[in-house]
Amino acid sequence: TAKIISDESADDEVGVNNTVELFYEDDETTEKIKLVTTVRGDSLEGLISIESPLGKALLGHKVGDRVLIEVNPSVSYYVQIRSIENSDDSEDEIQPY
Repeated sequence: TAKIISDESADDEVGVNNTVELFYEDDETTEKIKLVTTVRGDSLEGLISIESPLGKALLGHKVGDRVLIEVNPSVSYYVQIRSIENSDDSEDEIQPY
């Protein structure tokens, strides 16, 4: 039941292992996060899983896009993508379970 996850994306689109600077519209703050696979996710370190609501919503978007993050049917918020940096997962730790 394994599923292969591609880490390839266009240089100007959000993909796996990209570091993304986000502007949160509700509280007017910015934050840098890195999108990673589930086994590398650690939200306290800014490593956000591509399976999370935030990760799923950002994939494939570009700098300048305004993206709706739907946490559940009654909670959602908007972010704007300020920058995208390409990186790899060579220094990311795999989470113990």
